[in-house]
Amino acid sequence: RKETEDVLCPANCPLWQFYVFGDGVYASLSSVCGAAIHSGVITNAGGAVRVQTLPGQENYPAVNANGIQSQVLARWASSFSVTRTKNAALEVVGRSVSTARPSTGKRPKKPLDKKAGNKDCKADIAFLIDGSYNIGQRRFNLQKNFVGKVAVMLGIGTEGPHVGVVQASEHPKIEFYLKNFTAAKEVLFAIKELGFRGGNSNTGKALKHTAQKFFSLENGARKGIPKIIVVFLDGWPSDDIEEAGIVAREFGVNVFIVSVAKPTTEELGMVQDIGFVDKAVCRNNGFFSYQMPTWFGTTKYVKPLVQKLCSHEQMLCSKTCYNSVNIGFLIDGSSSVGDSNFRLVLEFISNVAKAFEISDIGSKIAAVQFTYDQRTEFSFTDYTTKEKVLSAIRNIRYMSGGTATGDAISFTTRNVFGPMKDGPNKNFLVVLTDGQSYDDVRGPAAAAQKAGITVFSVGVAWAPLDDLKDMASEPRESHTFFTREFTGLEQMVPDVIRGICKDFLDSKQ
Repeated sequence: RKETEDVLCPANCPLWQFYVFGDGVYASLSSVCGAAIHSGVITNAGGAVRVQTLPGQENYPAVNANGIQSQVLARWASSFSVTRTKNAALEVVGRSVSTARPSTGKRPKKPLDKKAGNKDCKADIAFLIDGSYNIGQRRFNLQKNFVGKVAVMLGIGTEGPHVGVVQASEHPKIEFYLKNFTAAKEVLFAIKELGFRGGNSNTGKALKHTAQKFFSLENGARKGIPKIIVVFLDGWPSDDIEEAGIVAREFGVNVFIVSVAKPTTEELGMVQDIGFVDKAVCRNNGFFSYQMPTWFGTTKYVKPLVQKLCSHEQMLCSKTCYNSVNIGFLIDGSSSVGDSNFRLVLEFISNVAKAFEISDIGSKIAAVQFTYDQRTEFSFTDYTTKEKVLSAIRNIRYMSGGTATGDAISFTTRNVFGPMKDGPNKNFLVVLTDGQSYDDVRGPAAAAQKAGITVFSVGVAWAPLDDLKDMASEPRESHTFFTREFTGLEQMVPDVIRGICKDFLDSKQ
């Protein structure tokens, strides 16, 4: 959290242990000491390093330097750089603690509510384990140990990650669902009890089956929570995995592949499709594939995999229009609307909001009411459940007054969307008005669009079509709605939702 920090890297760490993303500027999930060796600041003999916090960026490159192969990453929220430092005190401390670790000065750990689990890691995860003759009984048991360690480190709990297991062999078998266990101890026991099935490694068949059948609400999948399948693969699949990867992406599932013991040069001739990993994962950007040389000594691979599974901003395949948008409603509270019509406006807003998966990591809703003045009814961060948002909309009190729509758009762009501008969600503003604005709307609407906000205008009764079109994003026809009567708002709900989803999908192409 500090801008700069001096740290001490220990000596003689095995280089292949380091996970590094980027070159010079490293994504913040990289190993600090790995980055320091990669950039030549220190050698493997260790030493003091100064870490400088930097903003996130796109396209961290993969570069091989000083014995470390850094990996590609498309995007990350924060970065750091490393430089040499002569921190003598740190060097002395380093020498004195190398033999015994003092008990004082340890930062107390934040107590983890065992039952709730790790609330910072919201994910529904299916471990698709290899139960084929490829892996054999002995390595199957080592695989179970590894999966158990990952499950424990994730911090499973009622409000944290939920996990289930599917075994891939000749025919896939769902061993247990997300809903069956919500405590790490129970999951660990269930994994230990799994029996080895044998048969061909029909991973494609198992992946497709898992994507289609595993994540239903009745089996414990939660709305607005990223769905993840971690495929463990010893060697290579016996069947086609590409189609299964496409199905998983269509179902909004993030596929990771953990490959162990890659095919040797002699074995490559037996592999149906050499690029099977790239074709099955969520995105071929290096983030969703993970390699381990062997099933022995895998403890060091647990934490980096857990960090990936808990990085919900990176779950690119979960992003649908329903769980990845911020929708701000700008509501005309002028005296021409009247109390009963104002209720119909609120009903319209509720019906649009209802369609979206609102959560702290999903879609968000905000509302501003305006006359000559503006009042933020609630901002994007005030309510993170659908129930609370709908209740807040119901409780909006009618202001009554004049109509200054341009001012209100500027106010909302600055105060409501401003704090969200670097967030992962796409921003939408729905302006509802029943009359002529007393001020200019074109300038403020253009500024909002320049700030990355897509504007839909919804006019009722005396709202001039020119004003509505001036406010709306391009193409103006599909972003402008009009009805003579307030009762006509109800029919527009599906069209507005469809418009938001179409824009969201177009922005992802």
